[in-house]
Amino acid sequence: MPSRVIINADDFGLSTSNNQVIVAAFCQGLISSATLMANTPAFDEACQLIHAHKLHGRIGLHVNLTHGQPLTQPIQRLRQFCSPTGEFDLSLAQHSFWLSSQARDAVRQEIQAQWQRCLDKSVRPSHLDSHQHVHNLWPVGAELARFAAEQGIPLRPARNLGHNISLPKRVFKHLLNRRLRQLAGRMPDYACTPYDLTTTELPGEGTLEVIAHPTLQADGYGDEYLATGVRLDELLKRSFTGVPRIAYSEL
Repeated sequence: MPSRVIINADDFGLSTSNNQVIVAAFCQGLISSATLMANTPAFDEACQLIHAHKLHGRIGLHVNLTHGQPLTQPIQRLRQFCSPTGEFDLSLAQHSFWLSSQARDAVRQEIQAQWQRCLDKSVRPSHLDSHQHVHNLWPVGAELARFAAEQGIPLRPARNLGHNISLPKRVFKHLLNRRLRQLAGRMPDYACTPYDLTTTELPGEGTLEVIAHPTLQADGYGDEYLATGVRLDELLKRSFTGVPRIAYSEL
């Protein structure tokens, strides 16, 4: 068993249905954390729910560089990140290790704008992660990690538990997480999906984040990572009996 576990629900603010499921999961004690998307249609509604349900300190920023429209113009002009119509359309190769200074500045401005939009709604994010795991790209992760360090908040590590991680990928993730920790300062020790809990032996110590995408089922909660009919609530209870569930602000 890990010493502590963070159950984080991604995509808060993506849609009204996402918002409803995430708030219900908080109320049921299923999750201990969530991450908010600042440039999606249901962002304003999500912020209202954060205030109504007193979720401050339990909401991070889900930096979005792959879905919808950016908040800033410089990144719109970069074909590595956006289509000619100004929509996010990331085409940066997975093995990229370098960005031009122009691209780094544009990514930084977009992260800052998404962060500021949360602050403008009186929501100060507790941590950073990214939509579709774009901070697993080496140069993008470095920008998120530096920003996290400046704000004094933790960063999600790259997923490093799971039976389907090949040896080369496992080596890369180890090096990436070491780099992210050097830059950000604070991170959980491990990250996995709910599906990984069904196939992988859990670590015997440290802090683990479970990256959840909860869904409502007729008899409880499922997850986008799990097969239909497999209940997330039962899986988490079985996997973490007696393990404290914390928010990122407690890391």
